[in-house]
Amino acid sequence: MTLTYLDLTRSQRASLDDLPFDGNHVVSGPPGSGKSVLAAQRAVMLALTGVPTVLLTRSNLLRQSLTPLVSALGPRASGVVVATAHSWLARWYRERAGVDAPGTDDGWYDWSAFLEQVALTEPTPGLSLVIDEGQDLPSQFYRFCRVLGARITVYADECQRLTDAHSTLAEIGHALGGCRSRQIATNHRNSRQIAELAAHFHVGAVSPPLPERNGPPPRLHSLSRPSTLVELLVGMAELHPRRSIGVILDSLRSQQDLLTGLEKRSRRLKPQMYTSKATGGRYRTLDLNRPGIVIVNRASAKGLGFDTVVVPDTHADAGTDPTSASLRMEYYVLATRARFELHLGYAGESEPPVIAQIPGHVLARG
Repeated sequence: MTLTYLDLTRSQRASLDDLPFDGNHVVSGPPGSGKSVLAAQRAVMLALTGVPTVLLTRSNLLRQSLTPLVSALGPRASGVVVATAHSWLARWYRERAGVDAPGTDDGWYDWSAFLEQVALTEPTPGLSLVIDEGQDLPSQFYRFCRVLGARITVYADECQRLTDAHSTLAEIGHALGGCRSRQIATNHRNSRQIAELAAHFHVGAVSPPLPERNGPPPRLHSLSRPSTLVELLVGMAELHPRRSIGVILDSLRSQQDLLTGLEKRSRRLKPQMYTSKATGGRYRTLDLNRPGIVIVNRASAKGLGFDTVVVPDTHADAGTDPTSASLRMEYYVLATRARFELHLGYAGESEPPVIAQIPGHVLARG
């Protein structure tokens, strides 16, 4: 079951109650520990004290996931703004400078221009920023927030970094000029079997404790033809019509091909697809509360959760060193999106190295 304010665990409630409103804070926790729910709750609590509050994410799809949660947790009058970091920064700069923020080759902004603009404008009294998946934002962003004079609460897990411009927990604390650190430890999303497979890819010194809830073992599928994947997904959707099924792919072309195949096979399924390249419409705005199939890119999966997760293109990583920290973090994120079932797939005659090394008692074959 997805966590809500009404069913937070005792330790999660304590993490909220023990967090002072003043100062800067970094709260770290593994996948499924409720960081996104706690970030939304923290933002609402701050806003209800009468201060301007912004809840920021790196991913637009995560922003879409958090927006209805914030609405459910607090009255509209609470005034929490939910935005991506990119859009909020662009709006902040344009409102003060009257021109668009200068960009850089890494997809972010000219931070020196932002720091110059801070010196020319009046600060926003009491501004509070809550950041979810904060490890995916660059350290320069946190330096800007420090100069801005905002109060910062960051929820992060440095073992889930998926972007090139990322920050470690230490880098976040240093950029903020010091902060109070807290940890939440329990995984409430995954079954024990899914978490055990994810632990195979964990890059930290100590893997998070395994959950107590049991479920079916993750399963590997040999997908000899594109139609094999379509039939597999149709069968899943028909067997569990109330479940959300997240299909996470490596390329937009693969997403489009799968969407076409599903729509040809069964119109009543009404699969959804998200791509960050879309500027609007059905491929930009999704209904994440609706059960059924959702097709997303790997880069957009961070912070999301699905009842069933399917990663059908592990063969895309056949040429990558399976010991690579970046690849292991990527698969750690992908595996931990699943609540009840996890399915991996590959095309070709042999399992890709990143999968072949997983023992049979952790990943079922056949």
